[in-house]
Amino acid sequence: MAFSERKMPGICSVFLLVVLFAHSCHGFYLPGSYMHTYSTSDTIVAKVNSLTSIETELPFSYYSLPYCKPLGGIKKSAENLGELLMGDQIDNSPYRFKMNVNESLYVCTTSPLNEHEVKLLKQRTRDLYQVNMILDNLPVMRIAKQNGVSIQWTGFPVGFTPPNSNDDYIINHLKFKVLVHEYEGSGVQIIGTGEEGMGVISEADKKKASGYEIVGFEVTPCSVKYDPEVMTKLHMYDSISPVNCPLELDKSQIIRERERISFTYEVEFVKSDIRWPSRWDAYLKMEGARVHWFSILNSLMVITFLAGIVFVIFLRTVRRDLTRYEELDKEAQAQMNEELSGWKLVVGDVFREPDCAKLLCVMIGDGVQITGMAAVTIVFAAFGFMSPASRGMLLTGMIILYLFLGIAAGYAAVRLWRTLKGTSEGWRSISWSVACFFPGIVFVILTVLNFILWGSKSTGAIPISLYFVLLSLWFCISVPLTLVGGFLGTRAEAIQYPVRTNQIPREIPARKYPSWLLVLGAGTLPFGTLFIELFFILSSIWLGRFYYVFGFLLIVLLLLIIVCAEVSVVLTYMHLCVEDWRWWWKAFFASGSVALYVFLYSINYLVFDLQSLSGPVSAILYLGYSMIMAIAIMLSTGTIGFITSFYFVHYLFSSVKID
Repeated sequence: MAFSERKMPGICSVFLLVVLFAHSCHGFYLPGSYMHTYSTSDTIVAKVNSLTSIETELPFSYYSLPYCKPLGGIKKSAENLGELLMGDQIDNSPYRFKMNVNESLYVCTTSPLNEHEVKLLKQRTRDLYQVNMILDNLPVMRIAKQNGVSIQWTGFPVGFTPPNSNDDYIINHLKFKVLVHEYEGSGVQIIGTGEEGMGVISEADKKKASGYEIVGFEVTPCSVKYDPEVMTKLHMYDSISPVNCPLELDKSQIIRERERISFTYEVEFVKSDIRWPSRWDAYLKMEGARVHWFSILNSLMVITFLAGIVFVIFLRTVRRDLTRYEELDKEAQAQMNEELSGWKLVVGDVFREPDCAKLLCVMIGDGVQITGMAAVTIVFAAFGFMSPASRGMLLTGMIILYLFLGIAAGYAAVRLWRTLKGTSEGWRSISWSVACFFPGIVFVILTVLNFILWGSKSTGAIPISLYFVLLSLWFCISVPLTLVGGFLGTRAEAIQYPVRTNQIPREIPARKYPSWLLVLGAGTLPFGTLFIELFFILSSIWLGRFYYVFGFLLIVLLLLIIVCAEVSVVLTYMHLCVEDWRWWWKAFFASGSVALYVFLYSINYLVFDLQSLSGPVSAILYLGYSMIMAIAIMLSTGTIGFITSFYFVHYLFSSVKID
């Protein structure tokens, strides 16, 4: 009680400071992009991103189809590293709006479609390709009702194929609804960190910032058959009569050779109570919150169960044995040594150098790098610093973090190498191997996938120039920092073993079942912590959904680290108890084997949840990216398990008195 009474004033003071800070901020917000305010009749131009499909997962340029081009020509937007790697290609478009001016406008009429264009349009329509438009950094949203329930998608289809029909129809008329909020500059300070740069709206800018802000962008797509003879007499942005979306197919625009397609659009501005900081809420509506909580509760039960086992090991078995062992006099100890069984018998072999020691050091180094990258990225994302408004920022941030964490990877690998070998000799080779092992695997897989994407002429293919940029980052930042980390590892004090290693290795008793079966089975426990979040992550990657429940992901990451540590400690102790002193690799794979289940689950997801995915190219892409993810998870979780087990074994045997 006294403790809580002492702490209470401090807690109250901190809470009061937080409240006062929040009050002084007047709505401080990190949305991911700088707020634009527009005056009435200001021109706003929509942009177009790559065409995407959940059937093929191959993005293509918007202008690969015979769409209307802007008057000043196609201009690409500046894209960051993450956007380029994700296959985004953002261009300007001919769709131009004037703030608060409702209008219906003509865009253009194509020349007669040739055989190639018809084939391409039909293929993109049947592969369910979506057109992705962006206005003021907001993706266009399509809302439809099915069985009385409103369903929302980002983007709209290239066309549609009626049931029981071989004909395809193109979407050539768009009804836009732009939601705007009147902004009066009343005490809202906003920071932007997105593509427009960083800025703060201060008191001095309030009058200047007053106007209208865009808080929503919706579309209703239609297919309308126009008379090309009439439409070709019009010029771009000439006014036309408002169009009602036809329900009859004979009034819709069919895709066939020699057809001339006219493109038109309408725009309606609607005032909204949605404030600018909340405009992404419609895209980030969290579904299935109960499922996330169930996943966390399930993980807590697993952790409690494993913690109970670890508790028993420490407080009953280990402590009891050590107490009995240490209280005996030397003569009794000598007599007891003859009758010993279990982990105490391997005291002279437990720190014997493992097989493939160099590979183990390299994998631990890469595991430290990947774990650090994942942890820092998820923490920043959970606190809202990586908004989806900043496209590609998440991937860009991960790459930058990975590059700079090379120093931690080199340090961890070389220090472990010194501990195993007792010397720093060969540390440069270890550092180089760490810098090239995981990135090299990723580079090989991406190169193979890239040749496939190049063959398909997809925008998802990494350009040659970007390849050189990535190689430059790798060899000019990651490799030198890893070597610096390795050098620091040689200067750090090596971890001293608490017991001496015998010259002749002890024979390991034969076992009825191979120990690797237990190691592989142990991966099911960390997988149980991870698999529900894994479903949501895979859905966001492959089904085009936004994933923004990073708070849940942070909790799951912490639980996963605890489960991996506990599983590895329990299995290491079990192996030592049956006099198996080769625990190094088993400790790594006890938790690292979760990667096997992640990869198998990815195949299950491909077969049962991605049934729309069509063609061997799409399947190869999916499996290639899944393989990269599984290898990264293996290195990360294996490292967590190994480091925990190493310190557990060190503590266990440092408590034993050995003559």
